[in-house]
Amino acid sequence: MATTTIPVGGMSCQKCVASLTGVLSKLPGVEKTEVVLEPGQATVTYDPAQVDEARLREAVEDAGFDAL
Repeated sequence: MATTTIPVGGMSCQKCVASLTGVLSKLPGVEKTEVVLEPGQATVTYDPAQVDEARLREAVEDAGFDAL
């Protein structure tokens, strides 16, 4: 397992946090997701054989947020 923290821009409320948590958690290989509003980041524990950091960042962008 690997863990990465992605700075996220564009989140303004707890609904944003819940939405992004759901999107990231559904990706194959993601074991744990913690999204926090302040300072605006997502920490994801994942299996690098199933998903990579680029795909995680893409999912953040697809959800309408900025992967900084």
